[in-house]
Amino acid sequence: MDFFYQNKNIKYLYVLIAIVYAIGLFIPLMANDSAQHATIAMRMFLNDNFFELFKGPNPYLDKPHMHFWLAALSYKIFGLHEWVYRLPAILFTIVGAYSVYQLTKKLYDVSVAHYGSLIFLTSQSIILANHDVRTDAVLTGAVIFSIWQLFEYVETKKLKAVVLGAIAMGIAFSTKGFYGVGIICFSILSHIIYTKKYNTILSYKVLIGIVTFFITILPVVYAYYVQFGVEGVNFILWNQNVERITATGFKQNSPDYFFFFHSLLWVFLPWVFLMYFGWFYQTKKFIKNKFKQANGIEVLTLGGVFITLFIISFSKFKLPHYLNPLIALLSVFTAGVLYNLHKENKQKTLKVFMGIVYFIVIILTLLAFSILFLTFSNPSILIVIVSVILLVITLLTLFSKNQSNKKKIIISSVLVMVLVNFILNSYFYPELLQYQGGIKLAKIIKVDHSINVNDVYMYEDDYSWTLDFYTQRNTPHISKEQLKNIDKDTWVAIRIIDLDDFKKEGFNIKKIHKVDHFRVTRLSLKFLNPKTRSKVMGDAYLIKVAPQDN
Repeated sequence: MDFFYQNKNIKYLYVLIAIVYAIGLFIPLMANDSAQHATIAMRMFLNDNFFELFKGPNPYLDKPHMHFWLAALSYKIFGLHEWVYRLPAILFTIVGAYSVYQLTKKLYDVSVAHYGSLIFLTSQSIILANHDVRTDAVLTGAVIFSIWQLFEYVETKKLKAVVLGAIAMGIAFSTKGFYGVGIICFSILSHIIYTKKYNTILSYKVLIGIVTFFITILPVVYAYYVQFGVEGVNFILWNQNVERITATGFKQNSPDYFFFFHSLLWVFLPWVFLMYFGWFYQTKKFIKNKFKQANGIEVLTLGGVFITLFIISFSKFKLPHYLNPLIALLSVFTAGVLYNLHKENKQKTLKVFMGIVYFIVIILTLLAFSILFLTFSNPSILIVIVSVILLVITLLTLFSKNQSNKKKIIISSVLVMVLVNFILNSYFYPELLQYQGGIKLAKIIKVDHSINVNDVYMYEDDYSWTLDFYTQRNTPHISKEQLKNIDKDTWVAIRIIDLDDFKKEGFNIKKIHKVDHFRVTRLSLKFLNPKTRSKVMGDAYLIKVAPQDN
C-alpha cells in the first residue's frame, strides 16, 4: 500500500491519530491523579474560588494553579464532563505537535518536519497523557512552544519571539514550577553555546523577556500568597524543587539512577530504539567534528535532554511521567536521526531498524489483540472490524515495496500505534475503569432516586475522587463519632475499611450496596485474567446508616 507514502496523503495519518485522541476524550476518569486533579478543578468551578486549591478538605500545596485554572475555565464554558476536563490537554498537545514540526524543520529539514510531529503524537506517554490527564500535557506543550520561540529569537532576534517564548515559559512555571523552565533554559543555552551566538543574550530584548516571564507568573505567585502567605511563595519559588530532589514530604520511591533511561523503553515507545541509537550516532559525529558546528548536528535537543536527565536522575522521588516534557525534544531529535541516516545513505542501518519495526509491530499487535479478546467481556463487532481494518492497513504498509526505509519506519510505526491505542481507548480502558468502585457507587446514587446525594459522606479519612466527580460534588467526610450521633438517615461510602470492622462499631445499618473495586493503576496478570480476577478484587460499599435507637 503506497497511499500513505505520498506526501499529500500524510494528512490522513493525522486524521487517524486524531480519531484515537478523540475516543480518549470520553474514557472514564482514572484514579488517582487524573480524577483527583479533575475534582480539585471542580471545587474551583463549583465554589467560584480560583485562588485556593484543595485536595478534598485539605489545602493543596503541591502543584501550581495553571492546569486547574484551565480545567475550571473549561468547565465554566462547557459544563462538568470528563471530555471537558481533558480539553486543555488536547489543545496544548496540538500546540506541542505544531512546535515540534517547526523545530524539526528549522533544525533539520522540511522533509522530516512532519516526522517529528508524528513521532511526538504517537509516543505512548503522550497518548496516555491526553486521557489520564495530569499537569504533563499542558506542561509539555508550553515547554516545547517556548523552546521553539526562543530558538526563533536566537536565529532572528525578533522581539515577538522572545516575548512569546517568555509567556510560554511562564505558563510552564505556572503548571509545574521551575522544572519546565529548566528544560527550556538548558535547551536554549546549549544551542547558544554550540552556535556561539552569545550576542543574543546581551540584548535589551532578553530583559523584556525576563520581565514578561515574571509578569506571566504573577497570578500563580499571588494565588500562593493568598492561600498560604509567604510560606506559599517560598514553596513555589524554591522549596518545591528541593523537595522533589530530596523526596522531602514524599516517600522515596526509586534509588535507581537509571530509572528514567529504562522508563523511556515504554514512555517513548515505539521510537525508543531509534532514539538510543541516535544518541550514540550523533554524539560520535559531534566528537568527530571536534564540537564544531556542522550541518545535520544540533545540540539544542541533546543538551536539553541530557542535562535534565542528569539532574532528575539524582532525585529520590521519580515517576515515569516526569519524562513527558522531554518527549517533544526527543521527537525532534529522532526525526533528525532518520534524516541524517537517509542523507548519508546508511541503508544497512536503516534496514536494521526496519527489522526492529517488524518485531515491534508483531509484539504490539499480539498484545493488542490479546487485550481485545482475552481480558474483559466480548468487544463489540464494530471495534473488532475497525481493529482488523487497521491491522490490514498496517501490514500492507509494512510490506509495501519500492519505498524508502525512512518512510516505512515512520509510517508503519505510526499505524501500529494507532491500532494499539484504538483498542486501548475504545475497549480496554472503558472496561478497566469501570472497576473503580467510586464510579459504580456514583451510578448507584444516580439510579436509586431514594438516595439524596447531599446525604452521602466518605467515612473517616478515605477518598474517592471518581465518586466526587461523577456525583459532581466534593463529598464531605464523616467521622465515627459524628456518624454515631446523626439525627437522620445518612449514606456512607467506604472502600479501605473492612465491612465487618465497620459493623462492629454498632451502627444502625439499614441497607448496603456492594460493588467491586480495584486500583486500576496497579494492574497485574491476575487481574487481567478473568479466571483469577476475583482473587485480587476488593470491595466498595455504600451503606445507609440510621440514627441510633433510643
